[in-house]
Amino acid sequence: MAKKVVATLKTATGKSYAKVIRMVRSPKTNAYTFEETVLPSDQVQDFLKQK
Repeated sequence: MAKKVVATLKTATGKSYAKVIRMVRSPKTNAYTFEETVLPSDQVQDFLKQK
């Protein structure tokens, strides 16, 4: 049975957050890994443009 995770990503200050998941290829094994971070909404596009 799958585990359900409930998390609040919004604070009382009104700043909204987003969980960002990006696929990254490992140079050693050539396999894909997933990088997960929680960022403020205004920094999401900058994070996704990084290599």
